Amino acid sequence: MQRQSHLLTLPQNPFFIFPESVGNYWEHPEHYSVREAGSLNNFNIHYVVSGKGYVECDGVVHTLEAGEAVLYFPLQQQHYYSSKDDPWDIRWVHFYGSGLQDYMIERGFHKSQLWTVRQPAAWEQVHEELLVEAETFRMLHPTKLAALTFAILAVFVEQAVPISGSKASNSGNRILELLPFMQQEAAQPFVLEYWAEQAGVSPYYFCKLFRSVMEMTPMDFITRSRLQMAKQWLLERKEMNIGQIAGDAGYPSVSYFNKRFMEHEGMTPTVYRQLYGI
Repeated sequence: MQRQSHLLTLPQNPFFIFPESVGNYWEHPEHYSVREAGSLNNFNIHYVVSGKGYVECDGVVHTLEAGEAVLYFPLQQQHYYSSKDDPWDIRWVHFYGSGLQDYMIERGFHKSQLWTVRQPAAWEQVHEELLVEAETFRMLHPTKLAALTFAILAVFVEQAVPISGSKASNSGNRILELLPFMQQEAAQPFVLEYWAEQAGVSPYYFCKLFRSVMEMTPMDFITRSRLQMAKQWLLERKEMNIGQIAGDAGYPSVSYFNKRFMEHEGMTPTVYRQLYGI
């Protein structure tokens, strides 16, 4: 059984945090999800109310039980599924917002994907409030949606502690710490040696570590970040032509920009602007 609500993504989000979707699965032993790296550009928390399920991190399978959760950062690979013998009752929320990545990293939430919530009732209560609001009113009260999503995050930040021992996965700390800075500088020429130096490793090991954490090369990540910026600017900067957008996003060649945009979006920048630039 399931309850879920998917909400409109705000292209110009005025809130620190906003939900993309929220839901609850239970009595669903077939619940299974695999998302490739780069598929989702938002955070999400999946929290187990009862029963159990499994999360795969770096090729290792971990069991999640009541009161435990998995936290995914944007663009991370995701692989989780319910136990068939003891299906989980799982609550989840996907959320996004400007500055969230820095906020989470500053508080150390990049250091583990797997967490225990010390006072689960508080998290479950505010999650239920958000789910009811989204189910009942959809986008009619955006300020309330933002407030309830922040409440969910605030409880998690206060109450969540990393699961110790073999469950914790810290191999990607250095890469995750650099991601927001790489996104901010994506329009600049990409210099592998510079970013490897920031991580304190050789260029060869930086590429190997990056691929292990993100399931993509550093240049693939830069490309996705550039195109994400370009998509936003195509809608916001209506007075600018495609060539100006391409240059600002790090593509001095308009034809190359069009080629990469088409590869990732299945349409040209011009068509994208016509379709969504209302």
